[in-house]
Amino acid sequence: MKNTIKVLLAVLTLFILNFSFLIHNCMSQWVQMSNGMGNIYITSLAVNGNNIFAGTWPSTGIYISTNNGTNWTHTSLNNQEIRSLLVNGNNIFTGTKPNGVFLSTDNGTSWAQTSLNSHDILSLAVNGNNIFAGSDSNGVYLSTNNGTTWNQTSLNNRNVWSLAVSGSNIFAGTYGYGVFLSTDNGTTWTQTSLINRTINALAVNGNNIFAGTTTGVYISTDNGTIWTQTSLNNHVLYSLAVNGNNVFAGTGDYNGVFVSSNNGTNWTQRNEGLGNRIVAAFCILNNYMFAGTYNVSVYRRPLGELITGIQPVSVLIPKEFKLMQNYPNPFNPITKINFDIPVCHSGEGRNPVVNLVIYDALGRKIETLVNQKMNAGSYSVDFNASNLSGGVYFCRMQSAGFTDVKKLVLLK
Repeated sequence: MKNTIKVLLAVLTLFILNFSFLIHNCMSQWVQMSNGMGNIYITSLAVNGNNIFAGTWPSTGIYISTNNGTNWTHTSLNNQEIRSLLVNGNNIFTGTKPNGVFLSTDNGTSWAQTSLNSHDILSLAVNGNNIFAGSDSNGVYLSTNNGTTWNQTSLNNRNVWSLAVSGSNIFAGTYGYGVFLSTDNGTTWTQTSLINRTINALAVNGNNIFAGTTTGVYISTDNGTIWTQTSLNNHVLYSLAVNGNNVFAGTGDYNGVFVSSNNGTNWTQRNEGLGNRIVAAFCILNNYMFAGTYNVSVYRRPLGELITGIQPVSVLIPKEFKLMQNYPNPFNPITKINFDIPVCHSGEGRNPVVNLVIYDALGRKIETLVNQKMNAGSYSVDFNASNLSGGVYFCRMQSAGFTDVKKLVLLK
């Protein structure tokens, strides 16, 4: 009888472990979100409130989702080839080929063609009251009155495939001529040191400017004076997005998505559930990352799985908050930190904000591993200290009134 019970317990344990493994893999992947649009080409994505807009190719216009990508419906702009999208307050701008810029002031219900109406508009950006439009062969146009009128800037003879704003600086990524910079709202432009490159995407993260090229990702930390190629240096890049210290790179050579958690120093390919796709656009909404792909529509994935490698480790729901001791400890250079989140009934609701931060021995913040709302469950996150000196560090977890600290020892 005892042997039978032992066998049954062993089988039950094996079942739970296998079930947990299956759930873990099911949760930790990209999921296609194409209901209502089918398998089409996505060229651009933008967020306005809780609404996601998807620009498509060829000549199928713009779709909108009001429920985190679960369902999509066609807007009234349904017969244009969309090349770019921009949200500025209540205004949604879209750049088309070859009919210029359209504007919606009612969340996509209706669209009006602006006076910039006969160009391929490949990119859009906003700086205060200024709207910039990058065109095919005719450089950058500027509107200071929400698209009522447009004026061509002095950068007037380049294909401008990407635009980005950093403070008072406007960056323009061109076809074959690298990155140009304007410090006076487009009145004058200078070519930066990143030349003779096609710049498909630009992104700004604090003082860091990222450029996605046909030869990988470049970074500048001094407003474009010097550019350095990152370790992601052998892929064609079509799209970039940033979130905290995390950079997301979408490839144009069927290699899916790469993620860096340290501003481009190291990169990890994250194609679970996505496969090797062309990824032309990103957007972030409600702790989800959305990826617009060629020919297979939009994919979605929890942002936490990507930005810090947060992984669920059990299907059981914990009864209390808990921060486990990291392992291994001491470590070099990577260690795992496990933590539990119960069903929360505090003022934050059932999904509390979880904050997991690394500090040095002097109390200086080193890295934020987690800072987001999370469902109840048990999770694991990696801490990579490859860029840190050996010594004592501390991991502090805070959530819904709970606080705990663990000591970490980095040996180098």
